[in-house]
Amino acid sequence: MAMIPFHMKHVVEFGVREPAKDAVMTDAQKTELEGRKLKDLKAKNYLFQAIDRPILETILSKETSKDIWDSMKKKYQGSSRVKCAQLQALRRDFEVLQMKDGESVTSYCARTMEISNNMRFHGEKMEDVTIVEKILRSLTTKFNYVVYSIEESKDIDALSLDEL
Repeated sequence: MAMIPFHMKHVVEFGVREPAKDAVMTDAQKTELEGRKLKDLKAKNYLFQAIDRPILETILSKETSKDIWDSMKKKYQGSSRVKCAQLQALRRDFEVLQMKDGESVTSYCARTMEISNNMRFHGEKMEDVTIVEKILRSLTTKFNYVVYSIEESKDIDALSLDEL
């Protein structure tokens, strides 16, 4: 929700609550409600500007920014069951990931980071040390001397990905 200004996030996440039809409202309450509706329209406008045309056509019928946001979350995040399955597949990919013969260390680190970043995006709590250890233990044998040198000279638990 980075594209929506901070002061509008609440209306996107929680929507604008309409009072009951027979509710009696003071002038201040009416003004506040109109302000929330205006914020909702502005947030809706931000969302429309940020969304590609083919996707936009599927959400044009949504009434509020919250409806649009909920629809987009459901479409692109999936259900909790789908998210769990995606995370499980990513965990498996991370576990079996090995450096290929002839692959550069930079390329292998990029593949490892891509999977670990996807895992973090899907809610996995992963420390940098886990990624560092994975990279060091799954390099090809021609890098054994480098791994041993790093393990002897550095504290692996304190080694950052940038230092590696």
